[in-house]
Amino acid sequence: MILPRVGATTYQANERANIALVGCGGRGRWFAQLIPRINENFVALCDVDEREAANTYKQLPDVPKYRDFREMLSERDKQIDAVIVATPDNTHAVVAMAAIRAGKHVYVEKPLTHDVYESRALREAATKHGVATQMGNQGTASSDLRRGVDLIRAGVLGEIREVHVYNSGCGSGPRPLPEGSEPVPPELEWDLWLGPAAWRPYNVAWMRWHTWRDFGTSTLGGWATHSANLAFMALKVDSLWHDAQADGRPPRIRVRAEASGYHKHTHPRSARITYEIPARGELPPLPFVCHMGGTSYQELMQRIRKAGLDENAGAPNARRFTPHAGCLIVGTEGMLYAIAHNTRITLLPEAKFKDLKEPERHLPKSRGHEREWLDAARGGPAAMSNFDYSSPLNEFLMLGNVATLYDRQIEYDPIACQCVGDDEATAALRREYREAWTL
Repeated sequence: MILPRVGATTYQANERANIALVGCGGRGRWFAQLIPRINENFVALCDVDEREAANTYKQLPDVPKYRDFREMLSERDKQIDAVIVATPDNTHAVVAMAAIRAGKHVYVEKPLTHDVYESRALREAATKHGVATQMGNQGTASSDLRRGVDLIRAGVLGEIREVHVYNSGCGSGPRPLPEGSEPVPPELEWDLWLGPAAWRPYNVAWMRWHTWRDFGTSTLGGWATHSANLAFMALKVDSLWHDAQADGRPPRIRVRAEASGYHKHTHPRSARITYEIPARGELPPLPFVCHMGGTSYQELMQRIRKAGLDENAGAPNARRFTPHAGCLIVGTEGMLYAIAHNTRITLLPEAKFKDLKEPERHLPKSRGHEREWLDAARGGPAAMSNFDYSSPLNEFLMLGNVATLYDRQIEYDPIACQCVGDDEATAALRREYREAWTL
């Protein structure tokens, strides 16, 4: 149980939480509907692009509006208990860090941060300031994900030998950089939209932010934060961020990306990213492979289908199989398939596990991903995807984006947050923030 420190914003169990939402378009629209529905209260809304925010602003006309999150935190400090960050990936860390330092409980949509180092910085700051945290990989709250974790830890699949996470795509592939400048739309604060990224003149092509490494995080950030979650948790990969090996040496994760290309400004069109996970206590080493588009993805799809997964079994719309994203965990006694958000699992071969006697359940049921976070803010148990867990998960995945920069293996020390003997790769774990932006 992690309790807020004295000085962090707290409130009683029967009081409504006063929440600020930063990023009101895209995923922000989900929170604009959810928070009132679960009987919590918005006290401030913030977005740098009033066009994107228009629907949310119309839905919540009486809530004060801001363009600059720093002004919002300053002016509404005493009214805000907690902050939800739903901006593009590039600004997750700077907004969340400002909120944490102001003593606010923080919920950050996935991916937690744009860079490896930013994840580390947020985890350390959240611990220092004693605030309740959660990353928005909502499948963590599902009963099937938690059942899957308990099944694997109980040994139902035997010794786990391989993990395969997949997505039908990866990135845009090479693109020419936008040239020339265009007038900035009056509804947009361009400087704030850029955030810590290097300055450049406005060009609408930059606004397609998933295309560019400066702003987006490929499908590793957009989807693997969901699809890799069950395996990462069940196999205790996050323990590598906290524990030395049995002989006292720091753990090392080796990662290599076999990519369609290695591009400075964009993510590759396809990549097979192989992480070599060292032993964790009694758990043996294993490969943890992300198949992102291309032939590697196609080969894994064939393997899943050959494993005997009946895609059409069960109730209508049961979504036993999601071809665009998901996970396959392979053990000596069977396999576990999980759909894109890890919210439904199937044990394979199905006939073998038809009469399975369920092992004891250890993970608690969830009242909902966002409610877990708010319960923690009220002094309850830490949310399941709090930054002590989700920061290592995000570091792990963002390390894959670093790997797609280089046609070589990288060896990563998760305790020291550095690439061993590779200054170039270590430098890529963090960006140079432009002037006036800082963590």
